[in-house]
Amino acid sequence: MTSPTEQGRLAGPLSMSVANLCHRLQPQVSARTAAGFAEVLRRLGGPLQVAVAGRIKSGKSTLVNALIGRRVAPTDVGECTRLVTRFQYGTVDRVEIVFNDGRKQVLPFAADGMIPAELGIEIDKVSHIEAYLTNAVLQGMTVIDTPGLGSLDAASVSRTEQLLGAAKHRKADDGDEDEEGSDELDDTSRNAVAGAEAVLYVVTQGVRADDQQALAAFTAATASREAGPVNAIAVLNKADTIAPESVEGSGGDVWKAATLLSEKQAATLKPRVADVLPVIGLIAESAESGGFTSGDAEALRQLAEMDDDILETMLISADIFTSWECDVAAGTRLRLLEKLDLFGVRYAVEAIRKEPEITAGSLRRKLLDASGLEAVRQRLSIVFAARADGIKAAAALASVTALAHASGDPAERQRVHDAIEVLLAKPEAHQLRLLEALTLVASGAVDMPEDLSEEVLRVGSNADIGAQLGKPGAPRAELAAHALERAGWWRSFASFGATPAQSRVAHVVHRAYFLIWQQIRD
Repeated sequence: MTSPTEQGRLAGPLSMSVANLCHRLQPQVSARTAAGFAEVLRRLGGPLQVAVAGRIKSGKSTLVNALIGRRVAPTDVGECTRLVTRFQYGTVDRVEIVFNDGRKQVLPFAADGMIPAELGIEIDKVSHIEAYLTNAVLQGMTVIDTPGLGSLDAASVSRTEQLLGAAKHRKADDGDEDEEGSDELDDTSRNAVAGAEAVLYVVTQGVRADDQQALAAFTAATASREAGPVNAIAVLNKADTIAPESVEGSGGDVWKAATLLSEKQAATLKPRVADVLPVIGLIAESAESGGFTSGDAEALRQLAEMDDDILETMLISADIFTSWECDVAAGTRLRLLEKLDLFGVRYAVEAIRKEPEITAGSLRRKLLDASGLEAVRQRLSIVFAARADGIKAAAALASVTALAHASGDPAERQRVHDAIEVLLAKPEAHQLRLLEALTLVASGAVDMPEDLSEEVLRVGSNADIGAQLGKPGAPRAELAAHALERAGWWRSFASFGATPAQSRVAHVVHRAYFLIWQQIRD
């Protein structure tokens, strides 16, 4: 039996507590459930698993490449884009096809260094793809690229559900069980622990009315009990394609229009996501993955020397830009469009004209800044990395609960339930209670007045004390007084006027404010 400390680097004390719980329970449950707990322990010791989801053609794989800093995920529609691909850290770069029966086959990289879009095998026999890369980003985060929602074939839907865990609900309800005493992790148990722990949802300017439902359906397949502002954010990709005149208040500025549209989309997707941030995935990918070269910079420099009127005419459309007769070869201009699109070309030309001596490296950095990728990374760090311990622990507890439910043994289920309740009663586990309360409110399971819901979301989904209290930058004395005042208010609300369900949430929020007050005071 493996001890929790041997599972790898745990995210923090909450993960350690859940690991200890699994370790203690393993001798008390069936062999099959114990095998599931072993998988939970393995997952607890690994990096946070973030699934990138969105509708087809939303630019998910392009964004994955930008986040990883390497152009490895295929962006053109092909067999590979119909499969779930897990990008994780490895000491040697390699790609493996994982078949439904558990077999693995090494897949060579294509000539351009990417995973081949066409695999040359029967796609229906494939479970998913595992990509191991010597990449620093992946040491702290496993990125799961998923098929696009909205136009998936049935097989792609099934593969996504199997890997991300949605099938656990159906199979557990069907009552399918393996032979008693088997220590092999069955499909039901495997699906209960295989899900991602956080979600990055990609939208474009054409947000559909059912994006809220699509996001809910996807996040229901993750390992967490429910996705919400703690473990889900969204990005508005292809921000450069937004017509600024279509967004009131943009003043004709594309990025301003994208920011305003992101705010509207955040309201639409609320409370499923913590935020919606604009990004230009194509420019981010080109600038971050080495796609932008000194030759590209030189071609842009030539364009910057052209007459203003001619260049403005060329930049009206992609067709005009590539077919116009000029000194820059048509093939070169086509490659610029493939890497930067018209917005990126215009931005780079303007940067060169403002600073004629700018180097290719500095121009690349300016393009990266213009893509909005850094803001997305910072938000990922705030929402995911800073809360990895709580997110992973909550996801692990959800998996433990699902495994016990799938066992079909009422006594085992009760034993696991009691152990979890003991863990959650400990003061150090309060963050898990807060995450649970936040999820209940965000999902609508507990109905709260709008102002109180906003307060629960704010307290539970921020890591910074000032942001939690709604007073960023306020003096410590003011923060302490406000935390103590709100703690008293929520305690009163829990006792007088709240429904039983609201009261349970209110007691958790009261405790959160009290702990914040103690933290400020100490």
